[in-house]
Amino acid sequence: MTDRLTAATTIQPILKLARENREEARAQMKTLGLDEQVAAVCEAPIAWRSRMLELCPHPESIVPLLPEAELCFTCKQVGVDDAAWLLNYASEDQIIACLDLDAWQGLSPDQNDLDRWLAALAEAGDPTLVRAARSMDTEMLALYLRDHIAVDLKPSGDNDWQPPEGGQTLDGQFYYIARRKNDDLAVLIRLLRVLFEHDYWLYFRILQSVEEEQQAELEEWALRWRMGRLEDLGFPSWDRSMQIYGYLRSDRLGELPKESRSIETSEWPLPVWITDLPSAADHRHSVFRAVAEFDDEERARFFYAFINLANQVAVADQSDLADADTLPGAIEKAARISSLGLEHLSMNNELDLSEVLRRVDLRHLFRVGVHLSPEGTRPPSLDGETEVENRQPAEEAES
Repeated sequence: MTDRLTAATTIQPILKLARENREEARAQMKTLGLDEQVAAVCEAPIAWRSRMLELCPHPESIVPLLPEAELCFTCKQVGVDDAAWLLNYASEDQIIACLDLDAWQGLSPDQNDLDRWLAALAEAGDPTLVRAARSMDTEMLALYLRDHIAVDLKPSGDNDWQPPEGGQTLDGQFYYIARRKNDDLAVLIRLLRVLFEHDYWLYFRILQSVEEEQQAELEEWALRWRMGRLEDLGFPSWDRSMQIYGYLRSDRLGELPKESRSIETSEWPLPVWITDLPSAADHRHSVFRAVAEFDDEERARFFYAFINLANQVAVADQSDLADADTLPGAIEKAARISSLGLEHLSMNNELDLSEVLRRVDLRHLFRVGVHLSPEGTRPPSLDGETEVENRQPAEEAES
């Protein structure tokens, strides 16, 4: 966080120059270090990202340093169909994060979005396509293929076997045919060709999966791998995230938890570009007014704890994680609702706001706030449920 904040404070003049004098901005960009160039790109509005990258003397060195979600936002702003040049420079982790964030609809892969990303990776060139395929889960690759083709493996020793009518093959063993008439298989065939030439084992593995494995099993394992990676990016699973909306007894909303918890959240590489959270004695949200009284170490711990809460809000509300507006919206909601809980506990226990914030977990403050103002706060998945029906998640979270 400190490095990002330091870099961000040095590049404001360049952002202004980029609007007024691009040649001068390009000259100034050459004088910056890599971290400062990354800050210049990420501090710019989404609509300016690609133009800021064009000002960098070596964009191929900057793109791999962008936070994973920020690259996804930038590709979507440019248009995934036109993002091949960005993906050509991207790291494997960035590419997979783009797919994890944007190629899913709920708990299932979104085949249309997956097609668009694979087409962009193919447009970036064979080396990028191979890198991406090797980084993807074989289950996800098999699901991509299975949506477009059916596969038959030539039986060993069966000289009378005939391939399906219209079937195509690269190796004389696996034959594939389009599932839908007039489906454009150009990208898929290119993927199979480059894998056949550069990674035959992966080629063999995914075609075997298409032929033998069940759709439900492929989807289940693809989801498991995705959930693990999203956890690493700071996005807890939906089940864990839903605990922030769990049940609390109405007659105990003003009680402090039995076990006081100081803010104990470790740092992790943030997938989004955020340098700091607001804190001021006159801020409209009390949670940020309380943070103004923290020392630097406490503020740093609060920063990551609060981002973790905002991520849980985004996941529980089933927001689009590939939308650049999702995290700001989740931060606003987390601040507003947790402030309600903070003020309630502060008043009922006659403690300063900062003291309550030091002693009570942010997720508990949020749950208290949800119960104080449930209308329009609970996610759509809980609409129509009673408090009794939703008791278990929070009871577990409180233990």
